Amino acid sequence: MTEARPTATGAPGYTETMPCEPESARRARLLVSAALSAWGIGELAEVAVQLVAELVNNAIDHARCRVVRVLVTRPAAGVVRIGVADGCRDTPEMGNPDDDSEDGRGLFLVDALSWRWGYDRKRRGKVVWAELEVPPPC
Repeated sequence: MTEARPTATGAPGYTETMPCEPESARRARLLVSAALSAWGIGELAEVAVQLVAELVNNAIDHARCRVVRVLVTRPAAGVVRIGVADGCRDTPEMGNPDDDSEDGRGLFLVDALSWRWGYDRKRRGKVVWAELEVPPPC
């Protein structure tokens, strides 16, 4: 297996394609943390790494894909967007877990931690994303 390397996406942003397996959640957390640090907003890392881990795990559990692509972008000055692309066109839906259930809470957590979240359908799959607001400089 070849090792993937993060690629700058330009606007500014970073992306990395990874296998659709649980170990990729750790790689995704490292990518997000490194991007936020490079942008000087490392204070968002704790929440951002939780978000990307949930998004990657949801793709692994529901998309049945071979690879996922993690994207970390700055679509506007005060926003960081964390996205996970997969090859499945099924739309993400919040679960309705029982109180005793161990699964089905991922998107509730994404909703609670992010400023907003959503998904974009692509020709071959979708990108599920969550955004964080960047605090203004002091």
